[in-house]
Amino acid sequence: MPTTESADDDQLFVLTAVLLTPAQFPSVLGDDYPEVCAGLGLEPYAEGYGLVLGQDGNGARWTVATEDVSLVACAIAAWDCGMEYDLSPGESSIVAALPGWPLALAVSAPDVPQPHDPEPHDGDPAPLAPPEPAEWGPAQRRLGADEIAMQWAVWREQVDDDVTFVEPGEQPHKGVRRVLEEARGYVAEPPPPGRVRSSFAANEARTLRVDGPGWSMVARTDDIAFVLLDEEPGEVHPVGRGAELPGLLSSLDELAARPV
Repeated sequence: MPTTESADDDQLFVLTAVLLTPAQFPSVLGDDYPEVCAGLGLEPYAEGYGLVLGQDGNGARWTVATEDVSLVACAIAAWDCGMEYDLSPGESSIVAALPGWPLALAVSAPDVPQPHDPEPHDGDPAPLAPPEPAEWGPAQRRLGADEIAMQWAVWREQVDDDVTFVEPGEQPHKGVRRVLEEARGYVAEPPPPGRVRSSFAANEARTLRVDGPGWSMVARTDDIAFVLLDEEPGEVHPVGRGAELPGLLSSLDELAARPV
C-alpha cells in the first residue's frame, strides 16, 4: 500500500496515485485524454502524467501532477502486489499542485486532520471534486462501462449466445445504431487520443473501450459488445457479433491507444 512521508504543511502524505496517459486514465473524468487534461488544466502531452493524491500536514486534499510517469507506474504496480513503495516525485518533475481530489477516496492520512479542501487564495482554481454519485450522467455512464470491462464474464453470462448485430432493417435501437455509426466514423477519421483504448484480455483477445458524446461501448475483439447511453440511465444494450461487428472491432483495435 502507499507509504507516506513525515510531512509538514508543505509536504504530502501520499494516499494513492493514478496514471493519466492517452491509453490509461480515470474514465470517470472524461471521454478522452485531452478532455481529462483540460478539466485538470494540463496540456495533453503524449507522454502523459502521473496524478498523486494526498493530504498536506493540515489535512487538506491535494492532487499533484508529475511528468515522471514511470515512477508512478512503478508505485502502482508495487501497491497492486501488496508491497510498500515510497512515491516521492522530484520537484523538477511536478507540473501542477491542484487543490482537491478528482476521485472519491475512502482513506485518509493518519495523525492529520480529516480531509478537507485547502483554504482558497485569490487566483486559485476551484478545488477538484469527484462527480456526484447519485445522478446519472456522462461520469456514471463511463463508470458503468468500467464495471462491465472489469466484470466481463459476469455480464456476458446474462446475454444469449444468439444475440445478433443491430442491422439497419431490423428495427434497431436508434441510440445503439447511432453509436455504431459514430464508432465506424472513428475508423475513417481517428478521434482524439483515448476515445478508443485497447487492453489485454484472455485467449489473445483484446478488451476495447470506446467512448463518444453521450455513449460508451465495451467489447472484446473475440466476442460481443455492450453499449451504454446518457439518455437511458442504467440501461446496458448488448450488440451481437453478426457479420459486421468483428470487422469493426478489429479496425478500432488497430487505431486504439494501448498501455506501454
